[in-house]
Amino acid sequence: MKEQAHGRLEAERRQTLARLADLSDDFDAVVAASRDTNADDEHDPEGATIAFERSQVQALVRQAREHLDEIEAALERLGAGTYGTCEECGRPIGEGRLEARPVARTCISCAAKATVRRR
Repeated sequence: MKEQAHGRLEAERRQTLARLADLSDDFDAVVAASRDTNADDEHDPEGATIAFERSQVQALVRQAREHLDEIEAALERLGAGTYGTCEECGRPIGEGRLEARPVARTCISCAAKATVRRR
């Protein structure tokens, strides 16, 4: 299981790093486009679109970086021998959940309870 989990996490890391590189390219393109337009966003109809796109890409970059942090934490748990154990109840996290979400910290039951509490 440990080798499988490590492989899944490394694959997830590679995908996230590739996504981050693509997003960085997208961000650079948006910034370059903003240089080529009127700097007055308030009166330039394209200015609002460029600002929105820049904000969207920044949010996606932030999400990708946070996901990388989650992957690193999961790798640390794997090394410590706690990977696959729910941080809430201490029971094993189902293999299916770990396949679908390799960075999962909680079992399905505890994750569902947390979702209900947030509502």
